[in-house]
Amino acid sequence: MAAHRAQWKGHIKIGELSCGVGLYTAASTSDRITFHTVNAATGNRVRREFIDSETEETVERDEQVKGFDVGDDQYIMIDPEEVTAVIPDSDKMLEIEAFLPCSDIDDVYFDKPYYLVPTDDVSEDVFAGLREALKEASVTAIARTVLFRRMRTVLIRAHGRGLIATTLNFDYEVRSSEEAFKEMPSIKVDGEMLDLAKHIIGTKKGDFDPAQFEDRYEKALADLVKAKAEGKTLPKPKPVKVSKPNDLLKALRESAGMGKAKPKKAANANARRSKKAVADKSNGKTPQKKAS
Repeated sequence: MAAHRAQWKGHIKIGELSCGVGLYTAASTSDRITFHTVNAATGNRVRREFIDSETEETVERDEQVKGFDVGDDQYIMIDPEEVTAVIPDSDKMLEIEAFLPCSDIDDVYFDKPYYLVPTDDVSEDVFAGLREALKEASVTAIARTVLFRRMRTVLIRAHGRGLIATTLNFDYEVRSSEEAFKEMPSIKVDGEMLDLAKHIIGTKKGDFDPAQFEDRYEKALADLVKAKAEGKTLPKPKPVKVSKPNDLLKALRESAGMGKAKPKKAANANARRSKKAVADKSNGKTPQKKAS
């Protein structure tokens, strides 16, 4: 990880054992194509300004404070120094509080992943011991610390030769699934429909390979920028035709390859009869009709 800068450095502690670790970003959007806002008339970049909603005058940065909305356009103003004063002190310690199966945590609580790497040779033995213990016991570790000026709960799990630390959302940050699904009607799925769906799933089983999934939006943007830079125009994409079957069971049968089986057999039978008739004719035989 020498090519990247550690986002945080501290220690993992379990009981009386501890080791120095560095926290590195595991996923980043920095390589995505970004755009600046430009004045279409002049081609110059525009500058963002903060404007007073009533006086319409520009408010400079040193005149800005945080404000909590209490309603009716009234705000409790908080000075930046007051915000700094209530931020928990960081002791730079990821103290493991419990071990549990990863399946016990709903992934809706997962926030951001980071790589954990030992920061020095002295820490490598303890780090490796913790990693192998997590693997052997098939568990993950829960720890808490101050990260990026906020108290965070962190899930630590073995990953290859290192560890992954995933920050977790707090309970108040995760919306209730009951609220999201409360309008979902109770529907009974009959046996054939369920069997067909399971058959389709069985034919589509595979392994997750992130390299196989292309960011088509990002590629389209890159192609657009390249074409504009070269003075070219891109061909308009063909509209995608979406089928809308009225019969769900029929659509499932066709998806499972069962909808057009009979016509195909009939076509094959007709083809065989035609070939036989041609062969008989070439051999001088007259097709005989069956007696009724």
